[in-house]
Amino acid sequence: MATKAKGKAKPGRAQRKGSSLGRATAKGGGVGRYTPPEESGRYTPPVPKSYRESPRWMGALIVGLFVLGVLIVILNYTDALPGGVSNWWLLAAIASIFGGLMVATRFR
Repeated sequence: MATKAKGKAKPGRAQRKGSSLGRATAKGGGVGRYTPPEESGRYTPPVPKSYRESPRWMGALIVGLFVLGVLIVILNYTDALPGGVSNWWLLAAIASIFGGLMVATRFR
């Protein structure tokens, strides 16, 4: 059973529920309202891009840690490391690769 829409709304259109056409809340601050950081005094300006440059050795450190980790894995499985095949060597390889990832996240 179809029902008729109230008012003069056209079929397929949403009806306006309220009569106000403006803001739902009063403009301006109040208790518990958001205040922009410029007004609250807690604003920290962004660091200029000229200061956001990583040292040149950082890229070499990233590549070196990745290569060292892969090299330890390969040498461990070919039984070329002292102590034979060991899980401790694999742990060192994972730590080296993870260290490379952590340094890479700070690279700019």
